[in-house]
Amino acid sequence: MRTLRIAMAQMNPTVGDLIGNIHRIKTWLRDAKKAKADLVVFPELAITGYPPEDLLLKSQFVADSLRALNEITRAVRGLVAVVGYVGQEDQNDSPSSPSPIVSSHRQTLFNAAAVIVDGKLVGSYKKWYLPNYGVFDESRYFHPGRRLPLFLINGTTIGVSICEDIWLPEGPTRVQAAAGAEVIVNINASPFHVGKSRLREQILATRARENGVIVTYTNMVGGQDELVFDGSSLILDQSGNVVARGHAFREELLVADLNVDAVSRGRVAHGRKAALTGKAVSAVDRLVANETAIKRRDLIRVVPGLAEPLDEIEEVYHALVLAVKDYVQKNGFTRAVIGLSGGIDSAVTAAIAVDALGAKHVLGVFMPSLYTSHESGEDVVELVRCLGIDLNTIPITPTFEAYRESLAPSFVGCSEDATEENLQARIRGNMLMAVSNKFGHLVLATGNKSEMSVGYSTLYGDMAGGFSVIKDVPKIMVYGLARFRNELGPPVIPKRILDRPPTAELKPNQKDEDSLPPYTILDPILRAYIEEDRSLDEIVETGFDRATVSRVVRMVDSSEFKRRQSPIGVKITHRAFGKDRRMPITNGYHIE
Repeated sequence: MRTLRIAMAQMNPTVGDLIGNIHRIKTWLRDAKKAKADLVVFPELAITGYPPEDLLLKSQFVADSLRALNEITRAVRGLVAVVGYVGQEDQNDSPSSPSPIVSSHRQTLFNAAAVIVDGKLVGSYKKWYLPNYGVFDESRYFHPGRRLPLFLINGTTIGVSICEDIWLPEGPTRVQAAAGAEVIVNINASPFHVGKSRLREQILATRARENGVIVTYTNMVGGQDELVFDGSSLILDQSGNVVARGHAFREELLVADLNVDAVSRGRVAHGRKAALTGKAVSAVDRLVANETAIKRRDLIRVVPGLAEPLDEIEEVYHALVLAVKDYVQKNGFTRAVIGLSGGIDSAVTAAIAVDALGAKHVLGVFMPSLYTSHESGEDVVELVRCLGIDLNTIPITPTFEAYRESLAPSFVGCSEDATEENLQARIRGNMLMAVSNKFGHLVLATGNKSEMSVGYSTLYGDMAGGFSVIKDVPKIMVYGLARFRNELGPPVIPKRILDRPPTAELKPNQKDEDSLPPYTILDPILRAYIEEDRSLDEIVETGFDRATVSRVVRMVDSSEFKRRQSPIGVKITHRAFGKDRRMPITNGYHIE
Protein backbone atom coordinates (compact mmCIF):
# COMPACT_ATOMS: atom_id res chain seq x y z
CA MET A 1 0.00 0.00 0.00
CA ARG A 2 1.33 3.43 -0.97
CA THR A 3 1.21 5.70 2.07
CA LEU A 4 2.51 9.08 3.13
CA ARG A 5 3.22 9.78 6.78
CA ILE A 6 2.33 13.35 7.63
CA ALA A 7 3.00 15.25 10.84
CA MET A 8 0.89 18.39 11.36
CA ALA A 9 2.41 20.85 13.84
CA GLN A 10 -0.47 22.61 15.55
CA MET A 11 1.80 25.28 17.04
CA ASN A 12 1.38 28.49 18.99
CA PRO A 13 3.67 31.20 17.56
CA THR A 14 4.02 34.74 18.84
CA VAL A 15 3.70 37.59 16.35
CA GLY A 16 7.07 39.21 15.75
CA ASP A 17 9.02 36.79 17.95
CA LEU A 18 11.16 35.44 15.11
CA ILE A 19 13.78 33.88 17.40
CA GLY A 20 11.15 32.18 19.55
CA ASN A 21 9.21 30.97 16.53
CA ILE A 22 12.37 29.53 14.94
CA HIS A 23 13.00 27.61 18.16
CA ARG A 24 9.43 26.30 18.20
CA ILE A 25 9.59 25.19 14.58
CA LYS A 26 12.93 23.43 15.10
CA THR A 27 11.49 21.57 18.09
CA TRP A 28 8.54 20.36 16.03
CA LEU A 29 10.93 19.36 13.23
CA ARG A 30 12.80 17.11 15.65
CA ASP A 31 9.56 15.61 16.93
CA ALA A 32 8.34 14.95 13.37
CA LYS A 33 11.61 13.26 12.49
CA LYS A 34 11.33 11.03 15.58
CA ALA A 35 7.86 10.08 14.34
CA LYS A 36 9.48 9.07 11.00
CA ALA A 37 7.26 11.44 9.06
CA ASP A 38 7.76 11.95 5.34
CA LEU A 39 6.21 15.41 5.55
CA VAL A 40 5.82 17.91 8.39
CA VAL A 41 3.44 20.84 7.98
CA PHE A 42 3.35 24.15 9.88
CA PRO A 43 0.58 26.78 9.98
CA GLU A 44 0.11 29.87 7.85
CA LEU A 45 2.77 32.54 8.55
CA ALA A 46 4.25 30.32 11.26
CA ILE A 47 7.56 32.19 11.15
CA THR A 48 6.13 35.67 11.76
CA GLY A 49 2.97 34.72 13.63
CA TYR A 50 -0.47 35.80 12.45
CA PRO A 51 -1.49 38.50 11.81
CA PRO A 52 1.76 40.52 11.64
CA GLU A 53 -0.20 43.61 10.55
CA ASP A 54 1.91 46.74 10.02
CA LEU A 55 5.11 44.96 10.99
CA LEU A 56 4.99 44.09 7.29
CA LEU A 57 5.51 47.76 6.48
CA LYS A 58 8.95 47.52 8.10
CA SER A 59 11.49 46.35 5.52
CA GLN A 60 13.82 45.26 8.30
CA PHE A 61 11.17 42.95 9.73
CA VAL A 62 10.58 41.34 6.33
CA ALA A 63 14.32 40.89 5.83
CA ASP A 64 14.70 39.38 9.30
CA SER A 65 11.79 37.00 8.66
CA LEU A 66 13.45 35.79 5.45
CA ARG A 67 16.68 35.19 7.36
CA ALA A 68 14.58 33.16 9.79
CA LEU A 69 13.31 31.09 6.85
CA ASN A 70 16.90 30.44 5.78
CA GLU A 71 17.77 29.21 9.27
CA ILE A 72 14.76 26.91 9.33
CA THR A 73 15.63 25.66 5.84
CA ARG A 74 19.08 24.60 7.03
CA ALA A 75 17.47 22.70 9.93
CA VAL A 76 15.22 20.54 7.72
CA ARG A 77 16.94 17.17 7.30
CA GLY A 78 15.56 13.75 6.40
CA LEU A 79 12.00 14.89 5.61
CA VAL A 80 9.98 17.47 3.70
CA ALA A 81 8.62 20.56 5.49
CA VAL A 82 5.89 23.01 4.51
CA VAL A 83 6.31 26.26 6.44
CA GLY A 84 4.20 29.44 6.29
CA TYR A 85 6.26 32.60 5.73
CA VAL A 86 6.26 36.08 4.18
CA GLY A 87 7.51 35.82 0.60
CA GLN A 88 8.83 38.51 -1.70
CA GLU A 89 8.33 39.02 -5.41
CA ASP A 90 10.28 36.74 -7.71
CA GLN A 91 10.43 36.14 -11.44
CA ASN A 92 7.50 33.73 -11.40
CA ASP A 93 5.05 36.28 -10.01
CA SER A 94 3.97 39.36 -11.93
CA PRO A 95 0.94 40.69 -10.05
CA SER A 96 -1.66 42.50 -12.09
CA SER A 97 -4.00 43.51 -9.25
CA PRO A 98 -3.86 46.94 -7.59
CA SER A 99 -0.86 47.23 -5.32
CA PRO A 100 -1.46 46.94 -1.58
CA ILE A 101 -0.09 49.66 0.64
CA VAL A 102 3.11 47.81 1.46
CA SER A 103 4.34 47.59 -2.12
CA SER A 104 3.78 51.23 -2.95
CA HIS A 105 7.07 52.23 -1.37
CA ARG A 106 8.77 49.02 -0.35
CA GLN A 107 8.54 45.44 -1.63
CA THR A 108 5.92 43.17 -3.13
CA LEU A 109 4.93 40.63 -0.50
CA PHE A 110 3.07 37.33 -0.53
CA ASN A 111 1.47 35.15 2.09
CA ALA A 112 3.45 32.07 1.18
CA ALA A 113 4.24 28.44 2.01
CA ALA A 114 7.80 27.20 1.61
CA VAL A 115 8.45 23.57 0.60
CA ILE A 116 11.81 22.55 2.02
CA VAL A 117 13.79 19.33 1.51
CA ASP A 118 17.12 18.47 3.12
CA GLY A 119 18.31 22.02 3.64
CA LYS A 120 17.00 23.33 0.33
CA LEU A 121 13.98 25.46 -0.57
CA VAL A 122 12.59 23.56 -3.56
CA GLY A 123 9.46 25.61 -4.16
CA SER A 124 6.91 28.04 -2.81
CA TYR A 125 3.16 28.49 -2.98
CA LYS A 126 1.67 31.98 -2.79
CA LYS A 127 -1.84 32.43 -1.41
CA TRP A 128 -4.42 33.19 -4.12
CA TYR A 129 -7.38 34.54 -2.21
CA LEU A 130 -6.59 37.30 0.28
CA PRO A 131 -9.44 37.86 2.76
CA ASN A 132 -10.32 41.47 3.37
CA TYR A 133 -13.38 41.23 5.61
CA GLY A 134 -14.07 40.93 9.32
CA VAL A 135 -10.75 40.79 11.16
CA PHE A 136 -8.72 40.26 7.98
CA ASP A 137 -6.72 42.91 6.11
CA GLU A 138 -4.52 40.77 3.88
CA SER A 139 -5.09 42.86 0.75
CA ARG A 140 -3.48 45.75 2.63
CA TYR A 141 -0.15 43.92 2.65
CA PHE A 142 -0.03 41.04 0.18
CA HIS A 143 -0.37 40.40 -3.53
CA PRO A 144 -2.23 37.27 -4.69
CA GLY A 145 -0.21 34.38 -6.09
CA ARG A 146 -0.87 33.10 -9.58
CA ARG A 147 1.09 29.83 -9.78
CA LEU A 148 0.02 26.36 -8.67
CA PRO A 149 3.07 24.23 -7.91
CA LEU A 150 2.57 20.48 -7.46
CA PHE A 151 5.22 18.62 -5.48
CA LEU A 152 6.15 14.97 -5.88
CA ILE A 153 6.94 13.82 -2.35
CA ASN A 154 7.92 10.18 -1.82
CA GLY A 155 5.86 9.04 -4.79
CA THR A 156 2.81 11.15 -3.89
CA THR A 157 1.67 14.26 -5.75
CA ILE A 158 0.97 17.06 -3.30
CA GLY A 159 -0.86 20.34 -3.82
CA VAL A 160 -0.20 23.07 -1.26
CA SER A 161 -2.66 25.87 -0.50
CA ILE A 162 -3.27 28.45 2.20
CA CYS A 163 -6.43 28.94 4.27
CA GLU A 164 -8.99 30.88 2.18
CA ASP A 165 -7.86 29.11 -1.01
CA ILE A 166 -9.68 25.93 -0.03
CA TRP A 167 -12.97 27.58 0.93
CA LEU A 168 -14.01 28.30 -2.66
CA PRO A 169 -15.23 25.46 -4.94
CA GLU A 170 -13.63 27.06 -8.01
CA GLY A 171 -10.35 27.74 -6.22
CA PRO A 172 -6.89 26.17 -6.46
CA THR A 173 -7.98 22.80 -5.03
CA ARG A 174 -10.04 22.01 -8.12
CA VAL A 175 -7.16 22.79 -10.48
CA GLN A 176 -4.59 20.97 -8.37
CA ALA A 177 -6.73 17.83 -8.15
CA ALA A 178 -7.46 17.88 -11.87
CA ALA A 179 -3.74 18.23 -12.54
CA GLY A 180 -3.02 15.08 -10.53
CA ALA A 181 -2.73 16.12 -6.88
CA GLU A 182 -3.61 13.23 -4.56
CA VAL A 183 -3.20 15.13 -1.30
CA ILE A 184 -3.99 18.78 -0.62
CA VAL A 185 -1.91 20.29 2.18
CA ASN A 186 -3.75 23.38 3.41
CA ILE A 187 -2.08 25.58 6.05
CA ASN A 188 -4.08 27.99 8.18
CA ALA A 189 -4.30 30.76 10.70
CA SER A 190 -8.07 30.54 11.10
CA PRO A 191 -9.40 32.45 14.13
CA PHE A 192 -12.05 30.93 16.35
CA HIS A 193 -15.64 31.93 16.69
CA VAL A 194 -18.61 29.90 17.89
CA GLY A 195 -19.64 27.28 15.34
CA LYS A 196 -16.70 27.83 12.99
CA SER A 197 -15.08 24.43 13.52
CA ARG A 198 -18.25 22.66 12.38
CA LEU A 199 -18.50 24.90 9.32
CA ARG A 200 -14.87 24.14 8.46
CA GLU A 201 -15.45 20.40 8.57
CA GLN A 202 -18.43 20.70 6.25
CA ILE A 203 -16.53 22.78 3.70
CA LEU A 204 -13.41 20.61 3.82
CA ALA A 205 -15.47 17.45 3.47
CA THR A 206 -17.09 18.92 0.36
CA ARG A 207 -13.70 19.85 -1.16
CA ALA A 208 -12.27 16.40 -0.50
CA ARG A 209 -15.32 14.59 -1.87
CA GLU A 210 -15.91 16.69 -4.98
CA ASN A 211 -12.23 16.52 -5.98
CA GLY A 212 -11.44 12.97 -4.85
CA VAL A 213 -8.41 14.06 -2.80
CA ILE A 214 -7.16 13.69 0.73
CA VAL A 215 -7.34 17.08 2.46
CA THR A 216 -5.08 17.95 5.39
CA TYR A 217 -5.90 21.13 7.30
CA THR A 218 -3.19 22.38 9.67
CA ASN A 219 -4.39 25.24 11.87
CA MET A 220 -2.60 27.55 14.26
CA VAL A 221 -3.41 27.60 17.97
CA GLY A 222 -3.05 30.38 20.53
CA GLY A 223 -4.11 33.91 21.43
CA GLN A 224 -3.08 37.03 19.54
CA ASP A 225 -4.58 40.28 20.84
CA GLU A 226 -8.37 39.91 20.36
CA LEU A 227 -8.05 36.78 18.22
CA VAL A 228 -7.73 33.23 19.45
CA PHE A 229 -6.87 30.31 17.19
CA ASP A 230 -8.37 26.97 18.08
CA GLY A 231 -6.20 24.46 16.24
CA SER A 232 -8.66 21.62 15.62
CA SER A 233 -6.53 20.50 12.67
CA LEU A 234 -8.12 17.93 10.37
CA ILE A 235 -7.44 15.17 7.89
CA LEU A 236 -10.26 14.07 5.60
CA ASP A 237 -10.07 11.17 3.17
CA GLN A 238 -11.08 11.34 -0.48
CA SER A 239 -14.69 10.55 0.45
CA GLY A 240 -14.89 13.48 2.86
CA ASN A 241 -14.69 11.41 6.04
CA VAL A 242 -12.77 12.87 8.99
CA VAL A 243 -9.95 10.43 9.77
CA ALA A 244 -7.96 12.64 12.15
CA ARG A 245 -8.82 15.65 14.30
CA GLY A 246 -6.50 17.63 16.53
CA HIS A 247 -7.50 18.88 19.94
CA ALA A 248 -8.98 22.34 20.27
CA PHE A 249 -6.91 25.06 21.98
CA ARG A 250 -3.90 22.83 22.53
CA GLU A 251 -0.51 22.52 20.85
CA GLU A 252 0.18 19.07 19.45
CA LEU A 253 1.79 17.11 16.63
CA LEU A 254 -0.91 15.22 14.75
CA VAL A 255 0.67 12.24 12.95
CA ALA A 256 -1.12 10.03 10.43
CA ASP A 257 -0.40 7.61 7.58
CA LEU A 258 -2.34 8.73 4.51
CA ASN A 259 -3.64 5.94 2.26
CA VAL A 260 -2.72 7.45 -1.09
CA ASP A 261 -3.50 4.27 -3.01
CA ALA A 262 -7.16 4.69 -2.02
CA VAL A 263 -7.19 8.00 -3.88
CA SER A 264 -5.96 6.35 -7.07
CA ARG A 265 -8.45 3.50 -6.76
CA GLY A 266 -11.28 5.96 -6.18
CA ARG A 267 -10.41 7.95 -9.28
CA VAL A 268 -10.33 4.82 -11.41
CA ALA A 269 -13.64 3.62 -9.98
CA HIS A 270 -15.36 6.94 -10.59
CA GLY A 271 -13.77 7.58 -13.96
CA ARG A 272 -12.32 10.90 -12.92
CA LYS A 273 -10.14 12.67 -15.43
CA ALA A 274 -8.47 16.04 -15.59
CA ALA A 275 -10.50 18.85 -17.11
CA LEU A 276 -8.18 21.82 -17.13
CA THR A 277 -8.51 24.98 -19.14
CA GLY A 278 -5.49 26.29 -20.97
CA LYS A 279 -5.18 29.07 -18.41
CA ALA A 280 -5.22 26.59 -15.54
CA VAL A 281 -2.68 24.33 -17.25
CA SER A 282 -0.30 27.27 -17.69
CA ALA A 283 -0.51 28.05 -13.95
CA VAL A 284 0.58 24.56 -12.83
CA ASP A 285 4.25 23.92 -12.06
CA ARG A 286 5.38 20.34 -11.42
CA LEU A 287 8.28 20.15 -9.01
CA VAL A 288 10.08 17.16 -7.51
CA ALA A 289 10.67 17.41 -3.79
CA ASN A 290 11.59 13.81 -3.01
CA GLU A 291 10.89 11.40 -5.83
CA THR A 292 11.37 7.91 -4.45
CA ALA A 293 8.50 6.26 -2.63
CA ILE A 294 9.55 5.02 0.81
CA LYS A 295 8.83 1.39 1.64
CA ARG A 296 6.73 1.16 4.77
CA ARG A 297 7.14 -2.53 5.69
CA ASP A 298 9.37 -1.76 8.67
CA LEU A 299 7.03 0.81 10.24
CA ILE A 300 4.09 0.24 12.51
CA ARG A 301 1.04 1.99 11.10
CA VAL A 302 0.12 5.16 12.96
CA VAL A 303 -3.46 5.40 14.16
CA PRO A 304 -4.15 9.15 14.11
CA GLY A 305 -5.86 10.96 16.95
CA LEU A 306 -9.53 11.79 16.58
CA ALA A 307 -10.33 14.33 19.27
CA GLU A 308 -14.00 14.83 20.08
CA PRO A 309 -15.43 18.21 19.05
CA LEU A 310 -16.33 20.51 21.92
CA ASP A 311 -19.83 21.79 22.52
CA GLU A 312 -20.51 25.53 22.30
CA ILE A 313 -20.06 26.57 25.93
CA GLU A 314 -17.04 24.32 26.41
CA GLU A 315 -15.23 25.70 23.35
CA VAL A 316 -15.96 29.29 24.37
CA TYR A 317 -14.62 28.69 27.87
CA HIS A 318 -11.41 27.11 26.60
CA ALA A 319 -11.02 29.90 24.03
CA LEU A 320 -11.23 32.54 26.75
CA VAL A 321 -8.76 30.71 28.99
CA LEU A 322 -6.18 30.37 26.22
CA ALA A 323 -6.67 33.97 25.07
CA VAL A 324 -6.09 35.32 28.60
CA LYS A 325 -3.07 33.09 29.17
CA ASP A 326 -1.39 34.14 25.94
CA TYR A 327 -2.24 37.83 26.20
CA VAL A 328 -0.84 38.06 29.73
CA GLN A 329 2.27 35.96 29.16
CA LYS A 330 3.16 37.07 25.62
CA ASN A 331 2.98 40.70 26.73
CA GLY A 332 5.32 40.16 29.65
CA PHE A 333 2.87 40.33 32.55
CA THR A 334 3.06 37.85 35.41
CA ARG A 335 -0.09 38.66 37.37
CA ALA A 336 -3.62 39.92 36.74
CA VAL A 337 -5.88 42.00 38.97
CA ILE A 338 -9.69 41.95 38.82
CA GLY A 339 -12.29 44.11 40.49
CA LEU A 340 -14.70 41.72 42.23
CA SER A 341 -18.24 42.98 42.81
CA GLY A 342 -20.06 39.85 43.94
CA GLY A 343 -21.71 39.67 40.50
CA ILE A 344 -21.62 37.02 37.79
CA ASP A 345 -19.37 38.89 35.33
CA SER A 346 -16.43 39.45 37.67
CA ALA A 347 -16.83 35.92 39.09
CA VAL A 348 -16.59 34.31 35.65
CA THR A 349 -13.67 36.55 34.69
CA ALA A 350 -11.83 35.56 37.86
CA ALA A 351 -12.45 31.85 37.25
CA ILE A 352 -11.13 32.13 33.70
CA ALA A 353 -8.06 34.03 34.92
CA VAL A 354 -7.29 31.39 37.53
CA ASP A 355 -7.58 28.59 34.96
CA ALA A 356 -5.35 30.56 32.59
CA LEU A 357 -2.67 31.81 34.97
CA GLY A 358 -2.95 29.90 38.23
CA ALA A 359 -4.44 31.17 41.49
CA LYS A 360 -1.21 32.69 42.77
CA HIS A 361 -1.07 34.95 39.73
CA VAL A 362 -4.54 36.47 40.21
CA LEU A 363 -5.45 39.23 42.67
CA GLY A 364 -9.03 40.16 43.48
CA VAL A 365 -9.96 43.65 44.68
CA PHE A 366 -13.29 44.26 46.42
CA MET A 367 -14.31 47.93 46.55
CA PRO A 368 -17.55 48.28 48.51
CA SER A 369 -19.53 51.49 48.61
CA LEU A 370 -22.46 52.56 50.80
CA TYR A 371 -24.75 50.83 48.25
CA THR A 372 -22.91 47.49 48.29
CA SER A 373 -25.04 44.79 49.86
CA HIS A 374 -23.93 42.50 52.64
CA GLU A 375 -24.64 39.54 50.32
CA SER A 376 -22.16 40.87 47.75
CA GLY A 377 -19.42 41.00 50.34
CA GLU A 378 -20.14 37.46 51.49
CA ASP A 379 -20.17 36.17 47.91
CA VAL A 380 -16.83 37.78 47.11
CA VAL A 381 -15.25 36.17 50.19
CA GLU A 382 -16.68 32.79 49.20
CA LEU A 383 -15.53 33.19 45.58
CA VAL A 384 -11.92 33.98 46.47
CA ARG A 385 -11.89 31.10 48.95
CA CYS A 386 -13.05 28.66 46.28
CA LEU A 387 -10.61 30.03 43.70
CA GLY A 388 -7.71 30.26 46.15
CA ILE A 389 -6.74 33.80 45.15
CA ASP A 390 -5.62 36.77 47.22
CA LEU A 391 -8.12 39.52 48.04
CA ASN A 392 -7.64 43.19 48.81
CA THR A 393 -10.59 45.16 50.15
CA ILE A 394 -10.55 48.90 49.43
CA PRO A 395 -13.71 50.72 50.59
CA ILE A 396 -14.55 53.60 48.24
CA THR A 397 -17.09 55.46 50.39
CA PRO A 398 -14.52 57.94 51.83
CA THR A 399 -13.25 58.72 48.33
CA PHE A 400 -16.78 59.02 46.99
CA GLU A 401 -17.70 61.48 49.74
CA ALA A 402 -14.57 63.52 49.03
CA TYR A 403 -15.51 63.68 45.34
CA ARG A 404 -19.03 64.83 46.16
CA GLU A 405 -17.73 67.47 48.53
CA SER A 406 -15.32 68.78 45.89
CA LEU A 407 -18.06 68.88 43.26
CA ALA A 408 -20.77 70.35 45.51
CA PRO A 409 -20.12 74.00 44.58
CA SER A 410 -20.43 73.14 40.89
CA PHE A 411 -23.55 70.99 41.41
CA VAL A 412 -25.61 73.46 43.46
CA GLY A 413 -29.30 72.94 42.81
CA CYS A 414 -28.75 69.64 40.94
CA SER A 415 -30.35 66.41 42.10
CA GLU A 416 -28.43 63.14 42.14
CA ASP A 417 -28.50 61.13 38.91
CA ALA A 418 -26.23 58.85 36.86
CA THR A 419 -23.35 61.24 37.55
CA GLU A 420 -23.03 60.01 41.12
CA GLU A 421 -23.36 56.39 39.96
CA ASN A 422 -20.59 56.82 37.43
CA LEU A 423 -18.37 58.52 40.00
CA GLN A 424 -18.32 55.29 41.97
CA ALA A 425 -17.41 53.23 38.92
CA ARG A 426 -14.63 55.68 38.03
CA ILE A 427 -13.23 55.60 41.55
CA ARG A 428 -13.06 51.82 41.29
CA GLY A 429 -11.33 52.10 37.92
CA ASN A 430 -8.77 54.46 39.42
CA MET A 431 -8.13 52.10 42.33
CA LEU A 432 -7.55 49.15 40.00
CA MET A 433 -5.21 51.15 37.77
CA ALA A 434 -3.29 52.31 40.84
CA VAL A 435 -2.75 48.69 41.88
CA SER A 436 -1.70 47.93 38.31
CA ASN A 437 0.81 50.80 38.29
CA LYS A 438 2.24 49.97 41.69
CA PHE A 439 2.73 46.22 41.18
CA GLY A 440 2.73 45.76 37.40
CA HIS A 441 -0.42 43.64 37.30
CA LEU A 442 -2.62 43.64 34.20
CA VAL A 443 -6.18 44.82 34.92
CA LEU A 444 -8.75 42.47 33.45
CA ALA A 445 -11.99 44.32 32.71
CA THR A 446 -15.19 42.40 33.38
CA GLY A 447 -17.89 43.90 31.15
CA ASN A 448 -19.94 41.59 28.90
CA LYS A 449 -21.14 42.09 25.32
CA SER A 450 -24.73 42.90 26.30
CA GLU A 451 -23.59 45.80 28.47
CA MET A 452 -21.00 47.01 25.97
CA SER A 453 -23.61 46.96 23.21
CA VAL A 454 -26.07 49.30 24.89
CA GLY A 455 -23.57 51.46 26.77
CA TYR A 456 -24.50 50.07 30.18
CA SER A 457 -20.96 50.73 31.33
CA THR A 458 -18.91 53.68 32.57
CA LEU A 459 -16.17 55.19 30.46
CA TYR A 460 -12.96 55.27 32.54
CA GLY A 461 -14.80 53.30 35.22
CA ASP A 462 -15.75 49.64 34.89
CA MET A 463 -14.44 49.85 31.31
CA ALA A 464 -10.92 50.54 32.61
CA GLY A 465 -8.41 47.78 32.04
CA GLY A 466 -5.82 46.29 29.74
CA PHE A 467 -7.80 43.31 28.47
CA SER A 468 -11.54 42.71 28.47
CA VAL A 469 -12.07 38.99 28.91
CA ILE A 470 -15.82 38.59 28.27
CA LYS A 471 -16.29 41.66 26.06
CA ASP A 472 -17.76 39.51 23.27
CA VAL A 473 -19.80 37.21 25.54
CA PRO A 474 -23.55 37.95 25.81
CA LYS A 475 -24.95 38.05 29.33
CA ILE A 476 -26.95 34.84 28.98
CA MET A 477 -23.83 33.01 27.84
CA VAL A 478 -21.94 34.36 30.87
CA TYR A 479 -24.31 32.36 33.06
CA GLY A 480 -23.72 29.32 30.86
CA LEU A 481 -19.97 29.68 31.32
CA ALA A 482 -20.40 29.91 35.09
CA ARG A 483 -22.46 26.73 35.22
CA PHE A 484 -19.96 24.95 32.94
CA ARG A 485 -17.03 25.94 35.16
CA ASN A 486 -18.84 24.73 38.26
CA GLU A 487 -19.42 21.35 36.60
CA LEU A 488 -15.70 20.81 35.93
CA GLY A 489 -15.01 20.03 39.56
CA PRO A 490 -15.84 21.43 42.97
CA PRO A 491 -17.97 24.54 42.26
CA VAL A 492 -16.01 27.79 42.43
CA ILE A 493 -18.77 30.31 41.71
CA PRO A 494 -21.20 30.59 44.64
CA LYS A 495 -24.77 29.56 43.88
CA ARG A 496 -26.16 32.86 45.11
CA ILE A 497 -24.14 34.74 42.45
CA LEU A 498 -25.89 32.60 39.84
CA ASP A 499 -29.31 33.10 41.39
CA ARG A 500 -29.31 36.83 42.31
CA PRO A 501 -30.73 39.33 39.80
CA PRO A 502 -27.90 41.26 38.12
CA THR A 503 -27.22 44.67 39.66
CA ALA A 504 -24.55 47.36 39.44
CA GLU A 505 -25.25 48.41 43.08
CA LEU A 506 -24.59 52.08 42.35
CA LYS A 507 -27.80 53.28 44.00
CA PRO A 508 -30.33 51.80 46.47
CA ASN A 509 -32.15 48.64 45.34
CA GLN A 510 -30.79 48.90 41.80
CA LYS A 511 -31.34 46.10 39.25
CA ASP A 512 -30.12 45.89 35.64
CA GLU A 513 -33.71 45.48 34.48
CA ASP A 514 -34.53 48.93 35.85
CA SER A 515 -32.63 50.32 32.85
CA LEU A 516 -32.60 47.46 30.37
CA PRO A 517 -35.00 44.90 28.93
CA PRO A 518 -34.61 41.42 30.45
CA TYR A 519 -31.50 39.75 29.04
CA THR A 520 -33.64 36.96 27.57
CA ILE A 521 -35.12 39.66 25.33
CA LEU A 522 -32.11 41.96 25.02
CA ASP A 523 -29.55 39.38 23.89
CA PRO A 524 -31.53 38.05 20.88
CA ILE A 525 -32.24 41.61 19.72
CA LEU A 526 -28.56 42.51 20.01
CA ARG A 527 -27.53 39.42 18.11
CA ALA A 528 -29.94 40.22 15.29
CA TYR A 529 -28.86 43.86 15.04
CA ILE A 530 -25.10 43.61 15.67
CA GLU A 531 -24.10 40.18 14.39
CA GLU A 532 -26.69 39.66 11.67
CA ASP A 533 -27.19 43.29 10.54
CA ARG A 534 -30.97 42.92 10.51
CA SER A 535 -33.22 45.93 10.10
CA LEU A 536 -35.63 47.10 12.79
CA ASP A 537 -38.60 45.70 10.85
CA GLU A 538 -36.91 42.33 10.41
CA ILE A 539 -36.21 42.09 14.14
CA VAL A 540 -39.78 43.06 15.01
CA GLU A 541 -41.08 40.38 12.63
CA THR A 542 -39.31 37.72 14.70
CA GLY A 543 -41.66 38.50 17.59
CA PHE A 544 -40.22 41.45 19.51
CA ASP A 545 -42.04 44.62 20.56
CA ARG A 546 -41.26 47.51 18.19
CA ALA A 547 -40.76 50.07 20.94
CA THR A 548 -38.30 47.76 22.73
CA VAL A 549 -36.33 47.04 19.56
CA SER A 550 -36.22 50.73 18.63
CA ARG A 551 -34.96 51.63 22.10
CA VAL A 552 -32.25 48.97 22.01
CA VAL A 553 -31.10 50.03 18.55
CA ARG A 554 -30.80 53.65 19.67
CA MET A 555 -28.76 52.59 22.71
CA VAL A 556 -26.40 50.58 20.53
CA ASP A 557 -25.89 53.37 18.01
CA SER A 558 -25.35 56.08 20.62
CA SER A 559 -22.69 54.05 22.49
CA GLU A 560 -20.16 53.72 19.69
CA PHE A 561 -17.92 56.41 21.19
CA LYS A 562 -17.64 54.37 24.39
CA ARG A 563 -16.80 51.12 22.67
CA ARG A 564 -14.08 52.75 20.59
CA GLN A 565 -12.27 53.65 23.83
CA SER A 566 -12.69 50.29 25.53
CA PRO A 567 -9.87 47.76 25.95
CA ILE A 568 -9.64 44.98 23.41
CA GLY A 569 -11.31 41.71 24.28
CA VAL A 570 -11.51 38.14 23.06
CA LYS A 571 -13.49 37.52 19.87
CA ILE A 572 -15.81 34.54 20.29
CA THR A 573 -18.84 35.46 18.15
CA HIS A 574 -19.15 35.75 14.39
CA ARG A 575 -19.06 39.55 14.67
CA ALA A 576 -17.28 41.15 17.58
CA PHE A 577 -16.82 44.84 18.32
CA GLY A 578 -13.55 46.15 16.90
CA LYS A 579 -12.13 44.96 13.59
CA ASP A 580 -15.24 42.90 12.85
CA ARG A 581 -17.62 45.84 13.18
CA ARG A 582 -16.23 49.24 12.22
CA MET A 583 -19.00 51.76 12.63
CA PRO A 584 -18.42 55.52 12.45
CA ILE A 585 -18.74 57.37 15.76
CA THR A 586 -20.07 60.50 14.10
CA ASN A 587 -23.04 58.96 12.32
CA GLY A 588 -26.22 60.64 11.15
CA TYR A 589 -27.87 57.46 9.90
CA HIS A 590 -30.35 55.84 12.26
CA ILE A 591 -32.98 53.21 11.57
CA GLU A 592 -36.46 53.76 13.00
